[in-house]
Formats: sequence, structure tokens, C-alpha cells
Amino acid sequence: MQDVIRLLPDAIANQIAAGEVVQRPASVVKELLENSIDAQAKNIQVIIRDAGRTLIQIIDDGGGMSETDARMSFERHATSKIRHADDLFKIRTMGFRGEALASIAAVAQIEMRTRRPSDEIGILLRMEGSELKSQESVACLPGTNILVKNLFFNVPARRNFLKTNSVEMRHILDEFQRVALAHPEISFSLYHNDTEVYNLYAGKLSRRIVDMFGKNYREQLIQCQEETPYVTVRGFVGKPDFARKTRGEQFFFVNERYVKHSYLHHAVLAAYESTISEGSHPFYVLMLDIDPSHIDINIHPTKTEIKFDDERSVYALLMAAIRKAISINHLSHSIDFESNVNFLSPMSGPRTNTAPKPPSFMRDSTLAPPLPTSRREETNLSHWEKLFDGFQKPDPTPVQTTLELGEKEDFSEPLPTTLGSRANALSAEDEDIKNRRLAVQIQNRYVVSAVKSGMMLIDQRAAYERVLYDRYLKQLENQNAASQQLLFPATVRLSPANIPMILEMREEITALGFDFDALGPDTLVVRSLPGDLPSDNIQQLFEELCEQLHQSHDELRLNRSETTARTLARRFASRYLVRLSSDEIEKLINQLFISSNPNYTPSGEPIFVILSLDKIANLFKNG
Repeated sequence: MQDVIRLLPDAIANQIAAGEVVQRPASVVKELLENSIDAQAKNIQVIIRDAGRTLIQIIDDGGGMSETDARMSFERHATSKIRHADDLFKIRTMGFRGEALASIAAVAQIEMRTRRPSDEIGILLRMEGSELKSQESVACLPGTNILVKNLFFNVPARRNFLKTNSVEMRHILDEFQRVALAHPEISFSLYHNDTEVYNLYAGKLSRRIVDMFGKNYREQLIQCQEETPYVTVRGFVGKPDFARKTRGEQFFFVNERYVKHSYLHHAVLAAYESTISEGSHPFYVLMLDIDPSHIDINIHPTKTEIKFDDERSVYALLMAAIRKAISINHLSHSIDFESNVNFLSPMSGPRTNTAPKPPSFMRDSTLAPPLPTSRREETNLSHWEKLFDGFQKPDPTPVQTTLELGEKEDFSEPLPTTLGSRANALSAEDEDIKNRRLAVQIQNRYVVSAVKSGMMLIDQRAAYERVLYDRYLKQLENQNAASQQLLFPATVRLSPANIPMILEMREEITALGFDFDALGPDTLVVRSLPGDLPSDNIQQLFEELCEQLHQSHDELRLNRSETTARTLARRFASRYLVRLSSDEIEKLINQLFISSNPNYTPSGEPIFVILSLDKIANLFKNG
């Protein structure tokens, strides 16, 4: 029988390795930036074309390479950092496996010019699909200049899986920001299609944060510094007053390497306990310096995950350092540092005693106009009125229609009995009152309505999400959204990573009533908003819009109109968690049950449940 096991050719093995290391253009940018940092570069320039599909170029003034080293750098597992197995636990450099250049060369066309300062002449290498095409001596500046062209040219399936340019560019900007924040002592610049996106000068971390995210960050930074024999915590956190409803900028670095760590993120939220409202996210850029022997960074191909040998101690020290920084800045009440923070449950979640204030925007009864007859006929509950058949509706006039938890009614006086009310029942006004559905609102969050079979409990946010979705989808199809012109155009500053995404979705966003233009790589000028949205905080409005679009970017390629409607409805529905009048409650219920699907939100969440009289009775029996 013939043998079936054989060694893979190097080209195929490199392509398999590239599948782990080079997932998208941003992966190439990350690996090459880390190589430049390891080469002790002081100035690094990044040039991108077509979101990395056509060109990724990294130019640095680092140590460069000899002719032999330049050729060896494209071999698999070629590294200057590892000699023994123990070296894996002493790593302080960025790259160390020796797979990056070999993996990139397996799926792209590469030109590399490099020269050491001590050499008079440099070397030029041309690689294509792991194959060396040419090698020659050239005159070049000290350092390394590497061009990666036509990424995935020989793996069309991988190229087809790339997202839109705006999405891929956002990933590139994310990687660039992480590296630039970790190394404020290095100058960085970034150009995309000949447009300057970043030009960051070397300096302190505080200046790097302000240069990268905007001048408005200068007033919100709190310095955080704590040194212990085990770990040192340094960096900056945001003042609680500046916490956002969107994720925003949150960065952890361990030994100058960006990491994702949900356990440490929980420690940050616990430190902000009682100083920010529930659902808000604080800004932070935090550096943890620790002996490499106490961590393991070789647990994931992208090296963004990390393990500590004593995570509970790191958690406690980080939380204490942030609490101390907030307390010193007189931004919180007295904090008890004597409590045993080592035994906080990582899954308990931060406790907050400060409830978020409801947004102050108009509750217009024309929030979502009734949908056309065609939509009305699509509902699977077209006979929803039967839910209320036979239910006698008492006069709601003496009853408070919206009850907050904790409110008490005065039952010391008997309810007045109006003997003549039946005689007036035939008047138009009283007839309208009689026909109203008995419904109450609880905590600006739920609506309870009596139905024939018992009681219906409606999730107010979910109901508005369904109503808004149908409304936005109709506007996108008909291009007829109502718009409110701003008295003065508003300037909105966003991350440069968000501007391309907003511009790519401009047609759909404009169809909903927005009117805006880009003013530089990180600024929008806004002239109008949809008619039902508040204009008191346009900055936050666009930040929420970017956050939701970013979360839905994988779906935007499928059905842009439907995805946009679903995305914005989900984000803006929470803005309607406010006190509703009786008329508004009635209108919401009517709009819900003439929608395309009153049972579920566009994302599949239930909108209401019905408790039958038998179930309600059982609740009291079981109690």
C-alpha cells in the first residue's frame, strides 16, 4: 500500500501560516509596525492605498538589516529574539515567532529596501508568493522601507472575504492607534490615498492621547500611577462626567503590548462604582508593567490575549489605583480602601446607585406616523382588536396613568362615585374616554395593558424599535424622510476611523433626514437631523450612530437599507424610554399592532407577553 503522509511544500505551509497571522490588511500593518519598533525606529510612516488592498508601505529609520539578515527574515521561524525555550517567558519585544514576513510574502508581492547606518549601500529584495524574484544592491536611507502590494493576489477566496474599504480601513486605524498609544516616544504618520490621517509627534502619553483623539480630551484626563513590586500601573483615565453611552476609547497595554482582557475591564468599571450611570463607559489608556515571567503572551496567534499567574492581585491593584486617582481629583465621594477587593466576584458586575436621567427631548405625538395599508395587511395579528373585545374600560380620568415604582396612592379617601356619569355617556367626549384602553406605564420602561384574556406587558424600548424600524425602512424606500434644519450648523468630531464608514453609508443616512459633509479627516459639519430626533447633543447622536454601524458592519454588505433601518432603530429606540402621556401610550400600542410584526423586534427579541387570568391567579396561589 502506498504511503499517504508527506511534507507540505513551503509555499503551501506559508499560506496556511498566513491564514493565522494575516487575516486582513490590518494584520499586515500591525506586524510591520511591530517590526519597526523592534528595530528601534524613532520615526515611522505608514502609507495605505485602497484600505490596504493595493498597497501597504511602512518606512522607518530603525537599525535596518544586513544582506544576509534581509534574506533570512522571509524564512519561516527565523527570529533574532529566541534562542532557548526559556526565552519565551522573558519576551519584551513585539514580534518573536519569525512568522510575520514569511506569512505576508506567501500572500502578497513585496519589495523591501533596507540598510544599516554603518553600511554604505543597502539591499533590495522582491518576493512574490514566497518566491524570491530578485535581490540587488541599491542606494537607500538607513532603516527599512517595505511595500506590500496586491494582498491575497494568489488567494482570491481570501480576497473576496474582505469587507468594504471603510470597514477594512477602520481595522487599520484601530491597529495604528494601539501601536501609537503604546509608544508615544516615537513619531508616527499615516496617509490613506494621499490624504494625511495622522501626524503624531513624539512626546508624553498625555500629548499622544490629545493629538490622536482631539483637544476636548485634554480637560477629561486623570493621571493614574501606582507602583508595587509585582506590577506597575500608569496611564490616564477619563473623568466620570465624560463617560459615554458608547464604548469609545478603552485601551489596555501590558509591557507596551495591546491586550484585550474582560477581567481587567471589569476592574475598571468596579473602580468607577457609583460615579457613572449604568450603561456608561469610561475612557482609559492604561499601561501595566510586569515581569514577563509572570505572564504568558503566546496563547493566541494575534497575541492580543494574555494570562497572568495571579490575576486576582492584578485586578485588585488596578481597581485600587483607579479609585485612588479618581478620589485625588475630588470627583467621587469617600472611597473605602480598606475593603478586601481581592474577593470581588468577576462576574458580579459593577454596582451603580446613580440612575441615568431620562433624555430631555420632545415627546411628539407624531413620533412615528401610522404605516400604510400594505404594511397593515402584512401583520400576523391583523385582528389584534379582538384581544380587547368584551373588556369594560372604566373612566380613566381619576386614575394616574403612569406609575413609578415606589409611588403610593392615597386610599384614605373613598373614590368619588359620579351618579350622573351614565347619563352623559352618549356625549362625544365621554364616549372617547370610554373607548380608551386602560394602560399604565411602569418606570418609563414597560407598558401594562388590560386585555380580554388577562394582562399584556409590553417592552417599551422593543416596541419603539419595531415601530422605528418600519418607519426608517419606509423612508429609505421612498426617500421622503422629514428633516429639521439646524439654526446653526453643528461641528461633530469623530475618530478618523469612523469618518470613512459614515461617508460610505451617506446615501442611507441622508435618506433618513440627516444632512452633513466631511470637514477634514475627523470632523463633520451637520446641517439637519431627522424631524423626531433631539438636537441638544448632536455629538453624542453621531457617536451612537457610529457605534451601532460599527457593530453591524458585517451585515451591511447584504441588504444595506434593511440593515441600516434595523441598526438605527435599535440604537435610537432607547431614546424613547421616557414618561408617556395617556395619548402617547395609546398611540404606541396602535402603531405596534399595525406594524409588520408586532410580536418581535427586527433582531428577534419578543416585544410583549400576555399573562392570562389563570396565570395571574396562580401567582397568588403559589405565593
